[in-house]
Amino acid sequence: MADRPQGVIPHLVVHDAAAALDYYKKALGAKEAMRMPAEDGRRLMHSEIEVNGARIFVRDDFPEYAGGQRSAPKDLGGTTVTMHLEVPNCDAAVDRAVAAGATVVMPPMDAFWGARYAMVLDPYGHSWSFAHPLPPKEG
Repeated sequence: MADRPQGVIPHLVVHDAAAALDYYKKALGAKEAMRMPAEDGRRLMHSEIEVNGARIFVRDDFPEYAGGQRSAPKDLGGTTVTMHLEVPNCDAAVDRAVAAGATVVMPPMDAFWGARYAMVLDPYGHSWSFAHPLPPKEG
């Protein structure tokens, strides 16, 4: 993984972190750096992947360590955060994510700010957006 510190590292909470790691590898081309199983042997206490050059932590939900409160997006009714990836081809990124199990929230479109842009929701309740710059308009 990266030799340099990363200023902010997203920490995604999911149900079935091992399956989520497989999904992120298929959908986003993630590279797995490590995983740390919990004492129960079923869940992951911690794992780390690299997506598009950035580190992301992924773990299972552990309500027993949070006063019984669940914290995965599906338990909370959604998420207020979207993970954004600059990609070579927005349409291809969306197709790959959908083939792995994502749901399209906003299909690829040419946005007014000069990017091809789209959003998906992964099977674990996390929102992702993809974009690539559009060529400058002539005229």
